Amino acid sequence: MAYNKPNPDDRSDNVEKLQEMVQNTMANMEEAEETLNGNVDGTDREAVQAKNARREEAIEGMRREIVDEARNRS
Repeated sequence: MAYNKPNPDDRSDNVEKLQEMVQNTMANMEEAEETLNGNVDGTDREAVQAKNARREEAIEGMRREIVDEARNRS
């Protein structure tokens, strides 16, 4: 019977991955804001604004994680 060996924990590129995630999330926020400039009714507008608020919180968390990961590289 063969056992699966887990992959080693490679965190060498975590900072770069997190930075890319921040950039992608910010781009998604900008796209969502652009849709708000069009004809969007109240319910959809509130949903987009709520989602962007959650995205902002996620960005803050990712930025804190970037600092931690960069600190741990040294």
